[in-house]
Amino acid sequence: MGFWDTVAFDEVAGIKVRDPDTIQIMKDFMANGRFSRGVEVIADASLAFVGNIDLSIEQIVHSTVYDLFQPLPREFDLAVMDRFACYLPGWEMPKNNSEFLTGSFGFITDYLAEAFHYLFAHSNRYEEVNKRIRLGKNVEGRDEKGIKKTVCALLKILHSTGSPSDEEFEEYVAYAVECRRRVKEQMNKRKPDDEFAKINLSYFRPTGEEVVVFCPESKDALATQNPERKDQNVKSNTRDAASALAPDVLTESDAKQVEAVIEILEESLKEQHFTITYGATGYSYESIIGLYLPGVKEVMVEDSYIRLTHQIQNFTRLCETFLKFGAIKRINLITRFDTETDVASVHAKLDELKQSLLEADVTLDIQINPNLHDREIRLDNGWVIKIGRGLDFYQKPESYYEIGMFDLNLRKCLETKVDIFKKDE
Repeated sequence: MGFWDTVAFDEVAGIKVRDPDTIQIMKDFMANGRFSRGVEVIADASLAFVGNIDLSIEQIVHSTVYDLFQPLPREFDLAVMDRFACYLPGWEMPKNNSEFLTGSFGFITDYLAEAFHYLFAHSNRYEEVNKRIRLGKNVEGRDEKGIKKTVCALLKILHSTGSPSDEEFEEYVAYAVECRRRVKEQMNKRKPDDEFAKINLSYFRPTGEEVVVFCPESKDALATQNPERKDQNVKSNTRDAASALAPDVLTESDAKQVEAVIEILEESLKEQHFTITYGATGYSYESIIGLYLPGVKEVMVEDSYIRLTHQIQNFTRLCETFLKFGAIKRINLITRFDTETDVASVHAKLDELKQSLLEADVTLDIQINPNLHDREIRLDNGWVIKIGRGLDFYQKPESYYEIGMFDLNLRKCLETKVDIFKKDE
């Protein structure tokens, strides 16, 4: 246990995620050390994301709007963040200067890296850590995994040929718990419910004394220790959805400006009835229904044609659209099969999607209705979206290398009508 190779992503704020499968592959690898893309790939490497923070640490920890994950790409959702074992406080590390240079001999970096690689690849410290460490009740599954990984890594680096003393081991555990708590504090600020509220992570000393670990930068910051529970995800996602309406407003950091954008968006929501012409582009699921999704927790999708591979892929893309707006908790799909449907194959693919959604804390419920005919999407805020052809209104790309293969905004469409209206309560 503990990785000896690292793949580093520098300037993380500039990462562009073009392949929709990238994030899921990353989640699988970060959780299990493996992923599948045609064939299963197993590797022993850690992922490191390096970036800069535009605001001061004091501004961030005392803010109700910002958090330390702000520089991450928007595609990095809470499910990705929850897989971070450790958030290193880069602001505590001194910048390189001449006083850190040695006047003695040293190993060239390439040689030293190979030596470390060999040494770490032939040692496993997990059993030792597992025997010595005792963690508190607020330490949940991914917390424990992340803390133990960090301690294993510290032992490999600092005690490659021996074991630390109790005092040294306690220092490493405290630091690992602090680094994992920093991850959890940011997720707790973003989540409008209490899913990540157990931030008081702790460990036990050999004497039996429990020690709660705090992050020094946020210990006295009320906005981080006890964040407000007022539909934060709705605000954050509304800012994303409203960016096309009021980009100049969204450049302001003042929370009052965010509220103003929300009001503008709510007032702009109205019934729409339009036709997508044959060959038209610019119609992804997000561009059609994105403005209506902030705050939505449950959706109902009725579509008779979720059975062929590309139709299931379209439904998966729709689910990804729902997840981008954060608050979604349940997706209900009603569909039907015909006599030619390979039911076992369809169920297998939908079960994979169901499992993937569960990892993002979203439940997928599937019902089969042999008499189904209508095609519509119903949101729990009362809005209904009817697309004449259902989800399958895109033309088939002629090759995997055609523009629009992955980005539906660039995909050519078939002709269909779209009706968006508010259902009478």
